[in-house]
Amino acid sequence: MRRWYVLLAAAWLALPAWAAERTFPANAQRGKMTPGYFPEVGIDGATRRLSPAARIFNQDNLIEMPAALRGSDIVVNYTVDGEGRIDRIWILTTAEAAQKLPAPGAK
Repeated sequence: MRRWYVLLAAAWLALPAWAAERTFPANAQRGKMTPGYFPEVGIDGATRRLSPAARIFNQDNLIEMPAALRGSDIVVNYTVDGEGRIDRIWILTTAEAAQKLPAPGAK
């Protein structure tokens, strides 16, 4: 019985190693975000609006509520909908921020 507990603990500790690398859409853009009063955010110093169905993903790829965001100059990837509003934002880890975004149309 004790072996099962040890194996279960080892499997639990190995879960972060199984995490998949996040992939971003080809049309993703990068910027520095400063949260504002909903539905507005600052991206690279310009005030932008979030779409009604906008989603913000934190570093663990979990959805973050806009009112819970704190700080400024948060490095993010984001996408824009057909009306020019931001519809998805990914808050980047340090490793993700160090990588360059692929050029649009590159595979």
